[in-house]
Amino acid sequence: MPHYLLTGTYTADGAKGLLAEGGTSRKAQATALVKSLGGTVECFYFAYGSDDVVCVIEMPDSASATAASLTVSSSGKVNVRLTPLITPEDVDVASQKSKVATYRAPGS
Repeated sequence: MPHYLLTGTYTADGAKGLLAEGGTSRKAQATALVKSLGGTVECFYFAYGSDDVVCVIEMPDSASATAASLTVSSSGKVNVRLTPLITPEDVDVASQKSKVATYRAPGS
């Protein structure tokens, strides 16, 4: 199944909820959401810096991953970013395909 990097930043209201409920409660909610869409949470961390939460999820397809992202974002409590993760093997396939691709760079 495809993997995705899901990162998020809490709004002020979201941070208040995190303080009230604690970190393990939020991890449990994330795990339940992903599981309800047919996926698994491989790792879940809180972080300093531009992201408050970072996790890697495995989902059956991009629609399921997008549903997870939209569900959380629509709460207004967390701003979510979803990034597809690409395996080294997929990069190998892409490298082979690029050898036959045609392209003209801008201005050339």
